[in-house]
Amino acid sequence: MKLSRPVRIALQVLVSAGVIAFLLWQIDVGRTVDLIGSSNGFDLLAAYVIFLATTWGMAWRWQALLASKGIREPLGWLTKLYFMGYAAGQVLPTSIGGDAVRIAAHARRRPDVKGEAAGAVLMERVLGSAGTLVLVAIGLVVAVGRYNNIQVLVWIELAFVIGLTTFVLLIFSRRANTWLQERGGTRRVAHAFRSVWAALHGYREKPGVLVLVLGATLGLQFARIMAIWLCGRSVGLHLSPLVYVVMGPLLFLVMMVPFTINGLGVREAFFIAFLGRFDVSADAAFATGFLFYAVTIATSIPGGFIMLWQSIRPAAARQPTV
Repeated sequence: MKLSRPVRIALQVLVSAGVIAFLLWQIDVGRTVDLIGSSNGFDLLAAYVIFLATTWGMAWRWQALLASKGIREPLGWLTKLYFMGYAAGQVLPTSIGGDAVRIAAHARRRPDVKGEAAGAVLMERVLGSAGTLVLVAIGLVVAVGRYNNIQVLVWIELAFVIGLTTFVLLIFSRRANTWLQERGGTRRVAHAFRSVWAALHGYREKPGVLVLVLGATLGLQFARIMAIWLCGRSVGLHLSPLVYVVMGPLLFLVMMVPFTINGLGVREAFFIAFLGRFDVSADAAFATGFLFYAVTIATSIPGGFIMLWQSIRPAAARQPTV
């Protein structure tokens, strides 16, 4: 039975509330509030600057993919759309909701290349997942023989690697595309997304830009892992950055699954479960996760102002002049 959108959102809110209530029962709330209140502002500012800078870098990735198909867009405009996507992602399920906002905004500007524009966003997401897989592989190499207390998490990361690799292979499989179009029940869906499929498969002929964007993705994701490390350091955690190299990719993968609204509760539970294996108290781990969430919220604020301005501007333009 397919659930309606309001029901799904209500369920996500209930799950979020339940997880948060359980976590608050697990921690010393007063101690956690003290850790957050006394956190190092310079470390948090550095983490925020990293997120702002990498947002520009991610918009550049998008621009490079579009340009390889002959679609030239200003970097500033694409960066603005990225911030809008972040703002939308705070209320829509996972980062996929933000991608939909970017696709829709670009389609309004360039309706003649809607398929290619959607394909570029999806390819960016595929390459982002590929970059995460590479970082997961690096994390596995780092963990083996060094951190014996996270063997279960290593196996979870390996399962994610296998799953995502299979998904990516299916996306680019010509046989899978043919099979979808020949199946009676999925033929209409395949036809509706034929232009997007064609756009995605068109990148088979653009290996240079794919390698370039994948390399940029690795650098951007590593920078954001360092931002998580700064959030931990801001509350007094003195763990090696290598710990976060193992942790970061798995966190990125977990955050893509729409268990709760914007990962609320799941993110903090993950921080407690992972950092607890390194003798970090639940209070400090929760505080680290909360501050990381605060940094992501702060990064979405510019997009919120942009969306607010765009909603007000048409109304202001209709006002009679005196």
